[in-house]
Amino acid sequence: MAIALDAMGGDHGASILVEGAVAAARDLDTEIILVGRSGLLANELKNAGGTGLPIAIQDASQVVSMDEAPSEALRKKKDSSIRVAFDLVNKGRAHAVVSAGNSGATLATAMFIMGRIKGVRPAIATLLPTLKGQSLIIDVGANVDCKPHHLLQFGIMGSLFVKEVNKKNLPTVGLLSIGEEGSKGNQQVKKAFDLLAGSDLNFVGNVEGRDIFRGEVDVVVCDGFVGNICLKLSEGLAEAILTMLKSELAGSILASLGYGLAKNAFRRFRKRVDYSEIGGAPLLGIKGVAIICHGSSSPKAVRNAIAVAHNLTMLDLAGKLEASINSRRDFLRIV
Repeated sequence: MAIALDAMGGDHGASILVEGAVAAARDLDTEIILVGRSGLLANELKNAGGTGLPIAIQDASQVVSMDEAPSEALRKKKDSSIRVAFDLVNKGRAHAVVSAGNSGATLATAMFIMGRIKGVRPAIATLLPTLKGQSLIIDVGANVDCKPHHLLQFGIMGSLFVKEVNKKNLPTVGLLSIGEEGSKGNQQVKKAFDLLAGSDLNFVGNVEGRDIFRGEVDVVVCDGFVGNICLKLSEGLAEAILTMLKSELAGSILASLGYGLAKNAFRRFRKRVDYSEIGGAPLLGIKGVAIICHGSSSPKAVRNAIAVAHNLTMLDLAGKLEASINSRRDFLRIV
């Protein structure tokens, strides 16, 4: 198996991405293909101690900036690191793509090269830490405007993801709204409620924002506008809590002593809320595996994103998602 890594994306340059690739190559039974400017990547690979590891380099002369319009990037930059990475999958040289670059361009290129499951609106899904373990939230940014049947599709894809990846036989599915009652929410949410309630999913009704981190359901369904706000809010809140704790613990000798006694507990807490433990967010609904990483991903996050890509490829999740959608075509009215 080979995973193509867009080694020119992200906020911190190629060195961070190459470090993550080296860590993944040491831990996983897979080849990693670094895609980008070959001269630069060869130097970074040497500096990261990657010589002799199953890591190849594929040259790509162009880079898509983080603020570039996806349509422009797709049309004008056919030798970008993002485009070349997906071309490797199309040619059978790689089996999945990981990118910390322009997420819109990654989404557009994935749909253009890999294609999407017929009639399905692809969505970005991510796992969030909860009091009961983890919950999947879908969509977190691919679709800011959705129709009710798109939310039903998200529920189907999210449910199968949790079943296959987290090994839960009958995942619970909740629809994010402003109240538990089915009558609460805007027209989109209320219509989606009826569709989900009439499906064969284990739909338990509406969930509120406070329910997400309580782990009340295994899958939280929402449109990408709301989901992205939830995701960024959770990241900011976790960072703020950790910063406030550090400030308070440094405020007195007694607090510092208390930290010393509870240091292991604090480390476990930090690990639970650290997004780099998740690695990256899979794009579901395409005919392949593509993982979208945070632009500011650390080497650990990149390593874990590659691990996610490896796992989803081994599970043939994309194939199972397509089969799941196809088995429901009459209900979904997809032609």
